[in-house]
Amino acid sequence: MKTHEHFIDKCIRLARKGALDVSPNPMVGCVIVNDGEIIGEGYHKEYGKNHAEVNAINSVKDKSILKNSILYVNLEPCCHHGKTPPCTDLIIKYNIPKVVIGCVDTFSKVSGQGIKKLKDNSVDVIYGVLEKDCIELNKRFFCYHIKKRPYIILKWAKSKDNFIAPINQEKPFWMTCEKSKKLVHSWRAEEDAILVGRKTVVADNPSLTVRMSEGKNPLRIVIDKELKLNEKSNVFDDQAETIVFNNIKSTIVDKTTYLKADFNNLNQDILNQLYNRDILSLIIEGGAITINSFIEKNLYDEIRVFTTDKILKKGVNSPELPDINLIETSIINNDKLEVYKR
Repeated sequence: MKTHEHFIDKCIRLARKGALDVSPNPMVGCVIVNDGEIIGEGYHKEYGKNHAEVNAINSVKDKSILKNSILYVNLEPCCHHGKTPPCTDLIIKYNIPKVVIGCVDTFSKVSGQGIKKLKDNSVDVIYGVLEKDCIELNKRFFCYHIKKRPYIILKWAKSKDNFIAPINQEKPFWMTCEKSKKLVHSWRAEEDAILVGRKTVVADNPSLTVRMSEGKNPLRIVIDKELKLNEKSNVFDDQAETIVFNNIKSTIVDKTTYLKADFNNLNQDILNQLYNRDILSLIIEGGAITINSFIEKNLYDEIRVFTTDKILKKGVNSPELPDINLIETSIINNDKLEVYKR
């Protein structure tokens, strides 16, 4: 006999299909089961479009059997009017008698109220099934609503002798292999925004796009206090939108938005402004000063470090890892990737 865990796991796998297109909404998958067999399924495909529960219910041809079915979903159904109507109303409309939920939604307009509404309408509700897996799936969404800031990933690559870059770098220097670079581009597609400091733009002239992978480009964030960057730098091209945090002006020029920031409390001010723009996640790719500033302020959730086979002998010191748990190690050609999480 298939268990609740089996069907919630199916919801999680469905939900991941929307990973690149649903932010700032969470990833949600839904299956509908009758007599132990799935009769309908769906997932949230795109922000502003139908939620998973709606797509799952719509996929059931004979709606009359819904009154004898179980609806499984990895996240508590919404009960408020947003860009779409409440999913709880549709569940109640079709007299679905039982709903099994992976985890409770922390969004203030839901947060247990969806469960309450279902129970108040005689729906049998079970929740907390594969809860840790469901929370991990939407870690960005939960961080945004609980901590009131984006989920922060720090990423860097270092030489075998622990340097992040050469000293007095005169041209772009690639620390990792081509396969690792492609992986980083796929990571960028998973996040809402990417951040670097001015010196990284000067040294590497990065595009900060996903050109080696599929998906949409993240919002590019650059810290340039005195607006010294060359306007022909790649971060100012038309491939993606860019925000430049500075101490001089707030204005919009084409796809570049200049925002004044509080440089006495810069990191938190940046995060506050990104939070207000519904940015759920941020990957910080350099340089050492910028990364260290976030570590020093205890502003990070995850760290990804490549250690390559290159030996520089001298250079810019790699950031020092804080006290954080190593959860994964993998080898990519001659690069070692270590992933840490709080």
